[in-house]
Amino acid sequence: MRKSKGFKSRSRYKLKKSIRPKRANPISRKIQVFEVGQKVHIIIDSSIHRGQPHPRFHGVTGEIIGKTGKAYLVGIKDGNKSKELIIRPEHLQLQE
Repeated sequence: MRKSKGFKSRSRYKLKKSIRPKRANPISRKIQVFEVGQKVHIIIDSSIHRGQPHPRFHGVTGEIIGKTGKAYLVGIKDGNKSKELIIRPEHLQLQE
């Protein structure tokens, strides 16, 4: 069987973590709550595939626009375009 050529197989090396955390998926990342208007960083957790944005948005800062189910609507500026991404809280960090 030949190697996959999908975009996820080409970007795995970009999401590697240098030091492995003590717990792979801490529960506190899943239950964090954000309010509309808060600024968040999109930091992809490669061990959780659900609600994961495209790797091109890794490291981008956006604003919480709304909530859909367990995920959040994050508004970002991509060049001259405004985009809305649907991302689960495991892949978001509050901007300090």
